[in-house]
Amino acid sequence: MRRFLVALLLLLMAASGAVLYVVQQQVNQPLTALNQQFYTIKPGLSYHHLLKDFKARNWIDETLPLKIYAKLNPQFSALKAGTYQLPANSSFKSAVALFNSGIEHQFKITFIEGTTFKEWLAQLFASEYIKVTLDDKSSAKILTLLNSEFTHPEGLFYPDTYQFTAGTSDLDLLQRAYNRMAAELELIWQQKAENLPYKNSYQALIMASLIEKETGQLFEQPVIAAVFINRLNKKMRLQTDPTIIYGLGDRYTGDITYANLREKTKYNTYQIKGLPPTPIAMPGKSALIASMHPAQSSYLYFVSKGNGEHYFSKTLAEHNKAVDKYIRGKK
Repeated sequence: MRRFLVALLLLLMAASGAVLYVVQQQVNQPLTALNQQFYTIKPGLSYHHLLKDFKARNWIDETLPLKIYAKLNPQFSALKAGTYQLPANSSFKSAVALFNSGIEHQFKITFIEGTTFKEWLAQLFASEYIKVTLDDKSSAKILTLLNSEFTHPEGLFYPDTYQFTAGTSDLDLLQRAYNRMAAELELIWQQKAENLPYKNSYQALIMASLIEKETGQLFEQPVIAAVFINRLNKKMRLQTDPTIIYGLGDRYTGDITYANLREKTKYNTYQIKGLPPTPIAMPGKSALIASMHPAQSSYLYFVSKGNGEHYFSKTLAEHNKAVDKYIRGKK
């Protein structure tokens, strides 16, 4: 009898070892036909339903060994809600370990310098993993939700790349960009040059938006700022085309006509004196710095050279010659 019990015990140990071996093989085996992809654990999803879904996707062949593994390792079934990125050839064990970690995938959204609030909203609403809550809200309502003191949203949001987890709301992302712009603007305002023609930092923000729209060349931005500031100091109109375009809104057809130049919108700086009432785009940090640290220059005019850069002039006669050369094609 004693020999029989010993033999039985050895047999059970061997069987248990075999089962554990199979279990270990199954949990460490790469998921079948899995390419890199996102997987969402919904709140309350059980380990049992996870196995059922993986089986339906043909990522695993058998569920029993995986159930046994979870029985032996109870902490393994503590799934945390979120959206995760599964690398290609992940094993079942590494996939579930990721779900247990709560380390969700960080998505990214990039807002480009010089874009408008309307374009920002379109970008937010088109993102698959952002929760849309503002599609039926006016700009004024959105600013109220952001606890903003302003009534017009343009220029108030800092263009940059923002990371977020799936389900982050459009309002949350706008709040981050709004707070970032407020902080950056205040810091640069505190370090501004002397004798600038701005009553407050908001006017500097307006100027930065004009600079941003006039040139994509960072080295030109302080010179563009100097031209605009020189014109303001001399009581000259700014006469910058991007303000016409912004004032036309959806009526802009791609070309500025003579009628557009003559139309007195509140943004048309060919018709109004001083700065427009609000920014016309979201300026980046370099444009903000340029608006408050302009180049030391007596330039009053500039014209596009057609290669992304500008020709700067001190007199109207010199400017007209440059216009003939670069715009009208005259030698």
